[in-house]
Amino acid sequence: MSPKKKESANLHIPTYIAGLLYHLGTFLSILLFILFLFKIEPFGYLRTVIIGFLIITGICGFGILIKRISKKELRSLSNPDDYISNLLVTIFQLMTALTLYNVRLFPLYFIVVSILLLYLPLGKLKHTVYFFAARYHLGFFYGWRGVWPNK
Repeated sequence: MSPKKKESANLHIPTYIAGLLYHLGTFLSILLFILFLFKIEPFGYLRTVIIGFLIITGICGFGILIKRISKKELRSLSNPDDYISNLLVTIFQLMTALTLYNVRLFPLYFIVVSILLLYLPLGKLKHTVYFFAARYHLGFFYGWRGVWPNK
């Protein structure tokens, strides 16, 4: 997953970094959603830092979406699911930040999360479920055979 080993990432470092931040924002938003279910909320300085970070990751998400729409070669590889998934996750991140800022938005926040969770098994977002299991399996299988990475 190193950008030095992936040609597409190596040639597009700003997009690669935006993608990393975007995924970190997604993981943070999921963690916060779980904490919200238990009525646990960050407070003080940490809350402000999280809000700022989620705004940055949401901007990264919109930037990635705009790049996908505006570049012909990316547009030709994209399907509606790519746009829907990006938009839902970006809105989820920004809604998490807004809800941290104003707790009266919790009802709207839970509607957004519900839509995201309903869409999760239908589109490319399902990779959130199998990505880590697939990485573990790949490393475990090839790691024991002593053939990975190539020497």
